[in-house]
Amino acid sequence: MNLNDLTPLMKRRQDGGFGFERFRADPALTGLLWPDDVLRDFLFEHGDYGPFVADYGHVDLSTITWTLETIPTADFHAMPTGESEAGLIEHFAQHPVHWVTVRPPQMGQHWKDHGTWLRSPLLIDRRLLNPADSGLQVLEGRTRVGVLRGRLREQLYVAPEHLAWVGRT
Repeated sequence: MNLNDLTPLMKRRQDGGFGFERFRADPALTGLLWPDDVLRDFLFEHGDYGPFVADYGHVDLSTITWTLETIPTADFHAMPTGESEAGLIEHFAQHPVHWVTVRPPQMGQHWKDHGTWLRSPLLIDRRLLNPADSGLQVLEGRTRVGVLRGRLREQLYVAPEHLAWVGRT
């Protein structure tokens, strides 16, 4: 199963305007035993977003297992995102304070208190991509990773490790 196989579900979501609970219960997704956070951020929010489909449309979704992992800050320094949105992480990194202040206040407070994001981003093992490569790639959460890089550059508090959902086979 890949993103293109879910086109009818995405169309029903758009046409019917139904929420996440109904989306999650759709029979098309019964084979995916994914955490709600991943299902929401990956498929519900981005499953029909053009650049996202261009980058990840070929990925066999049914082979991915998601785990919440602790990732060292250093691993995020050069972690890429999808080719169609290359440079977007650095765009967010240029003004990390701005990107936090335009979000709900608890996000900014969480960065100040804990040096990390409030919600874990999604990373994918690059061996699942075409062409395959090594390491991890930011699938969803480019703003969060950009804020992390920008905070480091501006010498603002950043925790030594961060939680992220990681998709692997």
